Amino acid sequence: MYRVFFYALVGTIFVISKCCDATMESNNTAPVLFIFGDSTADVGTNSFLPKTKIIANVPFNGIDFPNSRATGRFSNGFNSADFLAKLMGHKRSPQPYLFLLKAGLRKKMFRGVNFASGGAGLLDVTGKDLKIVPMSKQVKQFKTVLSNLMVVKGRHEAKKIIRKSVFAISVGSNDIFGYFKNQSTVDPTVFIESLMVAYQCHIESLYHLGARKFGIIGIPPIGCCPSQRIHNTTGGCFEIENTFARAFHSSLDALLNKLSCELKGMKYSHGNSYEMTMNVINHAQQFSEYFAILVVFILIFVKVV
Repeated sequence: MYRVFFYALVGTIFVISKCCDATMESNNTAPVLFIFGDSTADVGTNSFLPKTKIIANVPFNGIDFPNSRATGRFSNGFNSADFLAKLMGHKRSPQPYLFLLKAGLRKKMFRGVNFASGGAGLLDVTGKDLKIVPMSKQVKQFKTVLSNLMVVKGRHEAKKIIRKSVFAISVGSNDIFGYFKNQSTVDPTVFIESLMVAYQCHIESLYHLGARKFGIIGIPPIGCCPSQRIHNTTGGCFEIENTFARAFHSSLDALLNKLSCELKGMKYSHGNSYEMTMNVINHAQQFSEYFAILVVFILIFVKVV
């Protein structure tokens, strides 16, 4: 499932990368990439959080990574952030913000930064006891990067760079996991709406800081994850969580459409990872890696304004 999720992510960013300015294309340079979200995109952030309970810098994570080393990625090798970065001309994902900060490599932040933190959600309460970096703090970290960029490049040039940058966001699953883990009594419709309010806040915050190009990834059928299937006596998918995932996608789709009408110059691509993943689950024998890559471009729901 993780591999399928990667296809959805790469397909989404591939589409939005086509929206990059002609100047960038003529210079043949990779666009600056800023990545936000959870463990699907974390490339080591949590390794720099001494109090967190969610880490991946231990075997057998990274067993297929160059030199078979664990790097803090919640993956056997490269993860979705790395693959989308490669697709856009980078060697791999930008380094984690906390790594660049600790190493004093602030100038490298101007090539892109990965803020994603395993366990993070849209809501600050999600993962709070895990001592991770929530979305709201990830946005604040980006604001610090922007301030540094303005000091080095000047305000005008910094804004120009940010306008051309791609902002990838992969988040939301952990909020729904938390809803069920805590046996919340909040009405499902109200809960999904609260996630959309939070998502809107994060997107608007980034927009007002200069972001214009967004690659947004929806939630896959999280009820089909092995950790959730155990809640189903038949061993099948935990369908109620999948219902939430579908509602999340529909609500996010409507939200992005609304925001693109309200926020001048905003461009986005919204990846329907739910439908992509379910197609592979339901028709597994029909899919090979290369065919899956082709199908994702067909299934991705794209809206560019």
